Parts: sequence; structure tokens; C-alpha cells
Amino acid sequence: MNFSMQGTMTEAVSVAILLAMSAVSVPAQKESRTQDSARHASTAAKTFTEIMNVRDRAIPKELLDKAEAIAVFPGVIKAAFIVGGRGGQGVISKRVGRGWSAPAFFNLSGGSFGVQIGAQKNDYVFLIMNDEGVKGLLEDKFEMGGEAGVVAGPVGREVAASTNPTLDAGILSYSRSKGAFIGAALKGAVISPDNDLNEAIYGMKATQVLIGKPMSLSKMPPSVRIFPRTLARYSIR
Repeated sequence: MNFSMQGTMTEAVSVAILLAMSAVSVPAQKESRTQDSARHASTAAKTFTEIMNVRDRAIPKELLDKAEAIAVFPGVIKAAFIVGGRGGQGVISKRVGRGWSAPAFFNLSGGSFGVQIGAQKNDYVFLIMNDEGVKGLLEDKFEMGGEAGVVAGPVGREVAASTNPTLDAGILSYSRSKGAFIGAALKGAVISPDNDLNEAIYGMKATQVLIGKPMSLSKMPPSVRIFPRTLARYSIR
């Protein structure tokens, strides 16, 4: 066998191996993405349920019923040694009809400066109270605290003590750390769509998931249904 024929056969075998590896890796990548979506949706649903089940310290139902969208970012890691930073993933669902949309996947990141040492995990919940707030979140990067309409949300059964600026805010923000759930103005954090995951699960970007044609619960991927179902337990118009 001459060298030319050997080279051709070697190239053919190499191509065949690469094609076989690709055929195996594509399903594996899809399975990994499905697991990621299920983890984000289920953890967000669990976090929201835990917060709403805390008697006298939950988000007031009056505000929940007014919200146009709800974002939950569980287990956001905030670490600091002189220069601080935070990072995590979460989901956002928009109100559609009498229910909630499929959850779109987002990232939360940001930083701060100052004398600070330590690390902790926080859960964050945001009530987006109007369409302008939803549109703001759908930008490539939305900085919390960069808008005057982002304020700390009230907790407890009564909203009477809240000021009009709070009730009129575009976004109400909450934080839970070490069991304490409070309204907290989260400044410097940036929320941006995780469109790699959105496109892998839905075949579309976050904007299309949240403001495109509503997807019925039965049409949603099974891995993500738990989050809109959980929201519907606490608020349906």
C-alpha cells in the first residue's frame, strides 16, 4: 500500500471518529442544559415557597398581585476581600392571562469597593411592578440601583406603612441571608439574560420568552414548569 493511500485512509478514519464524537456530544450537551434549567427552576421555586411561608415576614399579597413579573435569584454568592463581588443565576416569569410565563434564565453579577472581608450566600427576589420594569430587565445589562424606580420592598401582612414612592416603584427588591428576609435596595448588581441557556431550552432569547407569544403550561419543557406553577399558588388575577 503506498503512502498516499495510507494517508487517505487515515484521514477518513479521523473524520469518522470526529463525526461519532459529535453525535455523542450533542445529546450529552442537550441533557446537561436540561438539567441546568431544571435546577434553576426548582431551586427558585423552593426559595420562593420558603419565603412566602414565613408567617408575618413574607411579601405582602397586595404587592404580589400587582406585580407584572417576578424574578428569583437563589444562592447568589457574595464574596469580598477589599474588593467585593457577587454572582449567581436565576429565573424571571411574567404574568400572562391568569397564570405565569415560562421562566427565562438570567445571570446576576456586580461589584463594590470598600473595606470588607468575608463571603455569604443571599437569595434575592424582585417584583417587577410594571411593563417599563420588564423592558428594563430585558436590556443586555440592567443595573440595579441605577434606576430611581428600584427600591427596597416592604414585608409583612400590611402595606399601609409603605410610602407612595415604594408603591409606585418599578421594581421592589428583597434579600434573604441566614434566614432573615428583608426589603433591601440592591445597588451595583447587574442583571443580564443567559441567552445561551434560553436558546438551548426554548430555541429563543429571553425577550421572546417573556414578551413573545405566551407558551401554555402544557407546551413548556417539563423541566421548568415548577416555577410558574409555584407562582400561581400565591398569585392569580
